Amino acid sequence: MTQPAMPVPVDQHDGGPWRAAAARPARWKGPVAIAAAGLPAGLLWWLLAPTGLNLITRDPALAAGSNPGTWLPRDLVLAGLFLLAGCLSGVLTAGNRPARLTTATVVLAVAAGAAGALLAWGTGVLAGSWWGPAAEIPGSAGTAFSLRAYAMLLIWPAATALAIFLATVVSRPEPGQGGAPDA
Repeated sequence: MTQPAMPVPVDQHDGGPWRAAAARPARWKGPVAIAAAGLPAGLLWWLLAPTGLNLITRDPALAAGSNPGTWLPRDLVLAGLFLLAGCLSGVLTAGNRPARLTTATVVLAVAAGAAGALLAWGTGVLAGSWWGPAAEIPGSAGTAFSLRAYAMLLIWPAATALAIFLATVVSRPEPGQGGAPDA
C-alpha cells in the first residue's frame, strides 16, 4: 500500500507548473548578458593581440599590421577569448540543474554566443580604428586591425553548445529522473 502524499507548505515548494507567470524569471537576461560579454571580449582582443596594443608580447615586430606573421596570432587570441567565453556561457547557462534545460534555453544561449562573437569582432575592429595606428597603406585591409579567419566567429557558439552538452552528460540525475536509486 502506498502512503498518501504529504502536503507541502506553499513557501517550501519549487513553484511547479502552477507558478504565476509574473513570478517566473525572465528568460532574456541570460542571453543578453552573454551577448553583452562581447564588448569586453572585443576590447581584450585589441589589448592583447598583435597589431593591437599587444600587451602579451610587447614585441615591436608584431605591431605592424602589414606583417603577415601577425595575422594568425591575432586571430588565435580572439579564438582563445571566444573559447573561454563560450565555456563560461555554457556552464552558467546549464547551472546546477542541467537536466531542466529546455530547448529554447539552449538555442537562446547559442544564439547569444553568436551575437557576442559578432559584437566582440566589431568592438575589436572599432577599437583598432580609433586607438590603433593609421593604416600604412591606405585602403589595404591587411594593415588594419581585423579578423582574417571568419570561421573563428563560430567558436563562441560552438563552445557554448559543447559546454551545455557536457554539463548535461556529466551531471548527476535528479531524484526520480532515472539512474541510481535514491538512498
